[in-house]
Amino acid sequence: MPQGVGVQVPPLAKDPLEIRTAILNLWTSMAELLFDGPKTAALTLVLAHGAGGPMDSPFMETIAEGVARTGVRVARFEFPYMRRRRETGKGGAPDPGPALMQSWRDTIGELGDPRRLVIGGKSLGGRIASMIADEAGVRGLVCLGYPFHPPGKPQQTRIRHLERLRTPTLILQGARDPFGKPEEVSTYELSRAIRIEWLEDGDHSFRPRVRSGRTEAENLAQAIAHVTAFMRSL
Repeated sequence: MPQGVGVQVPPLAKDPLEIRTAILNLWTSMAELLFDGPKTAALTLVLAHGAGGPMDSPFMETIAEGVARTGVRVARFEFPYMRRRRETGKGGAPDPGPALMQSWRDTIGELGDPRRLVIGGKSLGGRIASMIADEAGVRGLVCLGYPFHPPGKPQQTRIRHLERLRTPTLILQGARDPFGKPEEVSTYELSRAIRIEWLEDGDHSFRPRVRSGRTEAENLAQAIAHVTAFMRSL
């Protein structure tokens, strides 16, 4: 498991509020990266986690390690709120959108040439990546279960920026995903830069029902294959 980020409180900060502010500022500005795959790879896939699970959840581990085995460098990072959860052992809502987008910008800046980066992630992580992909000038975008709308609220779409997206994009979506099913997504006017691949009977984490005859391992393997093929096409 990734180790926590060390925190150094400024020596003159004696007030508890000053100390807490200093700690939160460090959490916000320092992103610990977790790497898989060869350092010499031509492209690096950068992944952020979903709203509820950390960067080393079983889903993230499987995808990162699977893609890395194909010769791609994979980097994972956590948003500030998830790092605070890890450090404190307490829950907490995701950071506001601007803070999440800045965390993505900071991570891209730390990794270097954006033309050698494909960014994305699970659900929230991929959605936020899609919001800054064009401005960052990255090579590509991979969304692992895009939250097109909240479950049960198909009228509250989160697709306006996807209509004009220029970055080559792969969206992998479970065919039963309550955040966006095929019959809903097919009605959206999305950018031609976006390609969507559906995973049979999968939910938001690509898990199929037992009665489908499909296994979670099969869907994850298919997801890894799609990501690998997409990156080779860039």
